[in-house]
Amino acid sequence: MPRRRLPGPNVRLRRRLLRRLHQARQAILRRKRQPLGLRRTRALLRSAPRKRRLPRCVRRKRPPAQGLRLRLALLGKPRQIAQKLAALTAPRAPPVLRVRTSIVRPSSPPILIFTGVRAVDPASNLHENGEPIDVVVEKGIVTRAGKNAGEGDIRRAPEARVIHGRNLLLFPAFVDLHAHLREPGQEYKEDIASGLAAAAAGGFAHVCAMPNTKPVNDTRAVTEAMIARAREIGGPRLHPIGAITVGQKGAELTEMADLKEAGAVAVSDDGRCVSSSAIMRRALEYAKTFDLPVIQHAEDHALTEGAQMHEGKISTKLGLRGWPRIAEDIIVARDLLLAELTGARYHVAHVSSRGSIRLLREAKARGIAVTAEVTPHHLTLTDQALIGYSTACKVNPPLREQSDVDALREALADGTIDAVATDHAPHSSLEKDCELAEASPGMIGLELALPLLLDLVKHGAFRLERLVDALTRAPARIASLPSPAIKPGATAELCLVDPERTWTVEPARLRSKSTNTPFLGRTVRGRVLMTLAGGTIAFETDLDQHPALPEPGTAEGGF
Repeated sequence: MPRRRLPGPNVRLRRRLLRRLHQARQAILRRKRQPLGLRRTRALLRSAPRKRRLPRCVRRKRPPAQGLRLRLALLGKPRQIAQKLAALTAPRAPPVLRVRTSIVRPSSPPILIFTGVRAVDPASNLHENGEPIDVVVEKGIVTRAGKNAGEGDIRRAPEARVIHGRNLLLFPAFVDLHAHLREPGQEYKEDIASGLAAAAAGGFAHVCAMPNTKPVNDTRAVTEAMIARAREIGGPRLHPIGAITVGQKGAELTEMADLKEAGAVAVSDDGRCVSSSAIMRRALEYAKTFDLPVIQHAEDHALTEGAQMHEGKISTKLGLRGWPRIAEDIIVARDLLLAELTGARYHVAHVSSRGSIRLLREAKARGIAVTAEVTPHHLTLTDQALIGYSTACKVNPPLREQSDVDALREALADGTIDAVATDHAPHSSLEKDCELAEASPGMIGLELALPLLLDLVKHGAFRLERLVDALTRAPARIASLPSPAIKPGATAELCLVDPERTWTVEPARLRSKSTNTPFLGRTVRGRVLMTLAGGTIAFETDLDQHPALPEPGTAEGGF
């Protein structure tokens, strides 16, 4: 029997290293749900191993040195460890007292009367004369809308609730084409309950959830589970978007027929681009069979690897690798040709480049079935926001130059861009409070979209009616959803807004689990006071506290 060789010094060193790594991992577990100091967190990021281990039978059979090499190979990358750390160490949020403000379980009085409001709804043309009107909701259905519609016996009914809306705006509730609710798999960032609560507080009655969950929403089971969970919660309706490819890996198409039957309203690999032209062509052909729009995250990864922000003067000044516009333009140009070839419905997510705008204009002039969306942060911020290496402003695609912002605003105003979508992307503080290179891209947007967009309306970027259309009819049409409307017979999906109320963006005011936004601490103008979704009140704040204001349009910058 051959004598077993003693391990050499190199093997003993590796064993000591593994013991230290194991100790670091145990330290993380002992600190579960407890905040860590920055120095200690960085030390753990450098040393913590992944949870994955080799099967026992494999560990026994392999020689010690080879087993050690395999175990060392399983160590996670810094970002993967940071995500695990965030899940383990995220502190429990203390209870927050919100004075006279509540998110209520969906309910509604038998009769709800809005009096003297200015209704803005391009679908019903109630906004044309600009006069205040009354809107009556009975048992979740809009029954009357017009001047003095709330007068008479119905107003004196004991079960009627009257909301005096002088100087307030009444919109159809909004539809968000693009949000990341993180459930299943990443509930420490956001879950369906908190995401829908944030949506209701922002005036949204419908939310389309992207598929980059864990597991990826690439099967009927995940789609059905998301819808079932949203129904349990109530409030705004959740509409899952299925993945284009299995696991969002860009190789094998998903069963789009099953996804559509389960309730998916579109397909997308958002967060990743479908890089293969052959796969993208097959996806467009397959989706056309079921009338599903294909939503593309336009990014040529070969041109953006390692990029942290837009490629330009600011990135050069900061010494950061830049993301050129052409990385978006190349994919948009290729996909437009494929959409023209196949005749499928093609949608460009979060357009950020002026070059993409030019391509979209030309494609629409040729009759290609293409639609596009833009986010509030791409309409309001530029790459100047990253001068201080702000991770809150790291988004995907990146914030670009003022010329791009101007082109996006013009495109939204003239209809080249069809819809506004939030790209609500919550992240934990550990995934943002770090070096720019390691920070996860994205920012929250459901609760902040309206005040940011109303500010652009005040400054003349586009008309209020165009904005409402881009938040209601256009996204509903793209996702084949019933469009919220203020007209008799429609389900009451309404959003009551005080355009002049100012409020400060603070964590205690936000319904989202995450607070990753560059607008934190900023005072904004425009506040949602009530949201009706599916005929019930999904969100309400204190309606008696809005001040007496001048008539709309009389103050500088008024609506």
